[in-house]
Amino acid sequence: MTEQASVQWFPGHMAKTRRMIKDSLSLVDIIVELRDARIPLSSSNPELHKWVGDKKRMVVLNKCDTADPRITALWLKFYKEQGITAIATDSKTGKGIPQFLPAVRQELSEVLERRANKGMAGRPLRMMVVGIPNVGKSSFINKLAREKRAKVEDRPGVTRGKQWVTVSRDVELLDMPGVLWPKFEDPAVGEKLAFTGAVKDQVLDVELLAMRLLDWMRREYPEQLAERYKITDDETADLEPYDLLCLVGRKRGMLISGGEIDTLRAATMVLDEYRGGKFGKMSLEVPE
Repeated sequence: MTEQASVQWFPGHMAKTRRMIKDSLSLVDIIVELRDARIPLSSSNPELHKWVGDKKRMVVLNKCDTADPRITALWLKFYKEQGITAIATDSKTGKGIPQFLPAVRQELSEVLERRANKGMAGRPLRMMVVGIPNVGKSSFINKLAREKRAKVEDRPGVTRGKQWVTVSRDVELLDMPGVLWPKFEDPAVGEKLAFTGAVKDQVLDVELLAMRLLDWMRREYPEQLAERYKITDDETADLEPYDLLCLVGRKRGMLISGGEIDTLRAATMVLDEYRGGKFGKMSLEVPE
């Protein structure tokens, strides 16, 4: 087993985003937190609960098509038991998106009733969408608005300013940049965020991270690992994580002069393929 990767990333613009979120809370009726369906616990900002107070909240487990559906079902059951409204979506395919606005209106039914009683029925519902970097917020918003309103790129830290988006005649949405928190108290949290691409690779030990990911897949999803790289249990059973990375590199022909394996190239490939869902549906966390 390799040592756990030490990961921290909190650039200056994220401190600005924290202030923006706090300052904008009074403008909205509900906070919608997008989490990565593969890591619902690690992709939840622990500071958010303190900021939001009594305001209505909703959880969206996005990228559900990359997560293990059996485990996602357990998470949805877990949130329901906690009294938290949660749905699973995939903003690339549109899965779960049609269920989102009805779930928001159900969560805000008392607010809507109060407004109707006061003759304010036409006032739009306003929601704030928050989440960690690279959780698919912009794609999610674009699917809701059916237009490319928010900038979409498959790398963390693209959206830098808040922007209002009109979703429908009676729904407005405040899109916030992706934000982490200043310190990951649990190293496992930082590592999982790095696996899924929420942290910039430039601040990571990419080879160590790929070794940790391969080692985890070998334990939890051995069939999918074997299928992807055409390796057998006999080949991987007793290998150290570094040797497992070398084996993957050799299978993919990533050789440099002298027959050595280009481990950096192999590591980058492993992480890219995991983040791109090439191994199939995998979940890194299960509810306690």
